[in-house]
Amino acid sequence: MFNATTDRISKMTLLFPDRVKELEAIFDRPSMVYIDYANIYHWTNKLKWTFDLKRIKQLLSGFDTIKGAKFYYGTSDKESSRKFIEEVKTLGYDVKTKPVKKMRLSIDVSGVSLNSSAVLENFIKRPLLKVLTLETIQYLNSKLKELNVSGTTYVEQLKCNFDVEIGRDMLLDYKNNGIDNFILWSGDSDFADPVTQLLNDGKKAVIFATSRRVSTELTETRALIFDIQKIRNFICNSHQIQDNIRALI
Repeated sequence: MFNATTDRISKMTLLFPDRVKELEAIFDRPSMVYIDYANIYHWTNKLKWTFDLKRIKQLLSGFDTIKGAKFYYGTSDKESSRKFIEEVKTLGYDVKTKPVKKMRLSIDVSGVSLNSSAVLENFIKRPLLKVLTLETIQYLNSKLKELNVSGTTYVEQLKCNFDVEIGRDMLLDYKNNGIDNFILWSGDSDFADPVTQLLNDGKKAVIFATSRRVSTELTETRALIFDIQKIRNFICNSHQIQDNIRALI
C-alpha cells in the first residue's frame, strides 16, 4: 500500500497512477533497498537528469513494505565528501561507507617497444586491443612517451567497490531480518551471484536501472529489471521535472 509522504508526491500519484500500481506490485512483500551510488551516479550522463536523494527517500518511504534503504558510497579525505555522507544520513538512509582507495596505474613506456600493448592493457580492454592496428598502438604509445618526457609516469584511479558489503548485507537481511524482496540499484555484474542465489532460494530480486546500464551477467539472472526512467519525475532534481508535468503540480 502506498501513502504519499509529500503534497508533491500526492499530486504525482494522481498523474501517474499506473506507475504507483507497478511499484506497489514490486514492493509486495517485506523489502530492502540497496543503492550502489558509485554505480548509479554515472548513469546521469545517459539520463540527462540527476538523482535527488531526498526525493528518492520520500518516494520509498511511502511504501509500508519497504523496511529500509541502504546507501553505499566511498569517503575521500575531502571535507565535501564527509559532508555529503552526513547529509545522506540525515535523509534517513542507512549509510555504509569506507575510504576511497587511490591506485597508481603506470603509463611509463620507457622500457617498452612502441609496438607493445603492455602498458595500454591497463586502460583498454583486451577485445578492443586485439582489433587496434599497429599504427594505432604506436600512436598511443608515442603520446604516453610525450607525457613521460613531461614528467608524468603514472595516473591515479579512485576505487571503492561495495560488492562484498552489499552481498553480505543481502545475506544477513535474508537470514536474520525477514526480508523477502531485494531491491538493487546497480547494474554491476558483481551482483549476479548473490541475486542468482536469492532467486534460487525462492526470494524476489528486482534491479532498478536504466537501459544499457545493466551487465549481461545481471540480465541473465532473470531478475525483474525496472527502468528508472519510468519514475524520473518522482526522483529527479526538482528543477528537472519535465515541463508538462511541472505545470500540473
